[in-house]
Amino acid sequence: MTVKPMPYDVIETLHPLENESVPTGSQGTIVHQHTNDIFEVEFIDDNGQTIALETIPREQFVIVWRAEMAEAVPITEQLTQVTATLPQQSRIEVLDFAHFLSSRQRKRHPVAA
Repeated sequence: MTVKPMPYDVIETLHPLENESVPTGSQGTIVHQHTNDIFEVEFIDDNGQTIALETIPREQFVIVWRAEMAEAVPITEQLTQVTATLPQQSRIEVLDFAHFLSSRQRKRHPVAA
C-alpha cells in the first residue's frame, strides 16, 4: 500500500470488526502503531465518547484523512489502498469496471475535437 498510516490519521474500515460493534465503513483515529502492520484505532460516537478501541491490521482499513497534512486523502489514493488488499483476479475486475465507466462517460460527454 502506498499510503503509510501515521498517528492521528483517520481511517475507514473495510470489514466489520470481530466484536461487531464497528461495522464496515466506520471511521476511527489511529492512536498507536504496534508494528508496521498493526494499529490501535479509537472509534467514537457523535458525542465524542469512545465506543471501541480496537487493534486492527493494515489490510482492514483505508486512510481517509492525513493528520500531518490536515487534508483528505484523494479518492484515487483511497481506491489504490482498497485494491491493494484484493486478490489479483478481483483487481482485474476493478480495472475492467473502470474501463467500462470510462467508456460510458466518453459516450455521454464526447470530447470536442
